[in-house]
Amino acid sequence: MGRWPAARPLRFQARLRIVFLTHNFPRFPGDVSGAFLASLAGALRARGTDVRVVAPSDGGEVGAAELDGVPVRRIRYGTPAEETLAYRGTMADAGRSLGGALRALAMGRALRRAVREELQAGAELVHAHWWIPGGMAAPPEAPLVVTCHGTDVTLLRTSAAARALAQPVFRRARVVTTVSTALADVVRQATGREVGPAYRQPMPAATERYVRWSESGGGWIAVARLTRQKRIDLVLDAVALLRQEGHRTPLTLVGDGPERAALESRVRALGLEASVRFDGAQPPAVVAERLQEADLAIFAAEREGYGLAAAEALMAGVPVVACTDGGGVLDVVPATGAGRHASPDASALAAAIRALGADPDARPAARALGATLRLALSPAHVAEVCEGWYREALRG
Repeated sequence: MGRWPAARPLRFQARLRIVFLTHNFPRFPGDVSGAFLASLAGALRARGTDVRVVAPSDGGEVGAAELDGVPVRRIRYGTPAEETLAYRGTMADAGRSLGGALRALAMGRALRRAVREELQAGAELVHAHWWIPGGMAAPPEAPLVVTCHGTDVTLLRTSAAARALAQPVFRRARVVTTVSTALADVVRQATGREVGPAYRQPMPAATERYVRWSESGGGWIAVARLTRQKRIDLVLDAVALLRQEGHRTPLTLVGDGPERAALESRVRALGLEASVRFDGAQPPAVVAERLQEADLAIFAAEREGYGLAAAEALMAGVPVVACTDGGGVLDVVPATGAGRHASPDASALAAAIRALGADPDARPAARALGATLRLALSPAHVAEVCEGWYREALRG
C-alpha cells in the first residue's frame, strides 16, 4: 500500500484524497465492468483529486496495482472458487443462501480492513458506489458519500431485510446521491433519506465517442442486455404490428444475454426473420457506430436505474421511444420532441414508434438534447459535481 502525501488541516488543503469503495471496477484495460467508475476516477485525478480504489478480488485474481493511472487494491476474501460475488451481476443473489451470505460477510470485512488502512495512510473520505456492499463495508468513523446506481435500490424496493440493513448506512452517510429521480424516490420511500436535485447525477458516459450526429438510414435499433427486464419481446411484438401495417424498417438488436434463444424463437414465430438482426454484444466503440447509423432507438426496459443506452442514442442525435414504467430513463427521454413515452404494451409502443418516426422535428430535437447530454455526462463535469459533494461531506 502506497502512502498518501502528509495530511494538512482541511482549511489549507486543496487536494482531496478519496477512496472509491466498490464491488465493480474494471479488472483489466477494456473491461466494461464498472467502466464508468474508471472514467470518473480518471477525470477526478485529472482535476487534481487523489483517488484510490478498493475493490474485491475476482476468482483469486488481483490484477495490476494501477489501471490507467488509478491505484487499485483488489482484496482477497476467500479461496479463488469462493470469490465469485463481484463483477458478474450476482451480488444481489448472495443473501439467498447461507454460503453466499457468509461470503458476502467475509468480503465486507476484508474491504473494511483495506479502507481503514487507506484512511490511516492519509485518505480523507470514502465514496461508496452502491450502498451494498460498499456502503455497508465503509468504516463507521469515515466521512462517507454513498451513490446508489440501481440494483442496490431495487433491493430496497423488494426486500424488508435490505431496508433494515440500509438504515444505518443512510443515517451515517454525510451525502447520499442517486443517478436518477426514480431512484431518489425509492431511497426516500424506503429509508426516509431525501435525495434532492443537486444529488441526482448520472455517472459519466464515453462522450468522446459522440462527436458527429447520426445521418440515419440504418433503421431502428435497440441496445440492451437480453434479459427479461429489458423487454425485447415487447419490442418484437411492436415491430410485428408495424410490419402488418406495411412498415419494412429493419431492427438491429445490439446485445446478448440469457433471453437470446427465446427471442430468436419469437422472431421466427412472428415471421420477422427478414426484419430483425441480432448483432450480439459489441464493444462500446462499435455500439456508438451502430447508433450513428440509426433512424430511431427503442428502449422498452422497465425500472431502469438511469438508461445509459437511451442517453447514448440521444448523444448520437437519434430519437428514442421509452416506456412509461421505465424508471430513470424518463429523466433522459422526453415525452415529446426528441422522444416519446409509451405504455408497456405492443400497440402503444408501435404507435409511439410510428409517431416519432414520422415527426420531422424529432431528429433536430434529438441533436439539441444530445448536445446537452454530451456536456452533462462528460467525465470532467461529473467529476466537478463529485468534488462538490466531497467538500460538503468533509465540512461535516
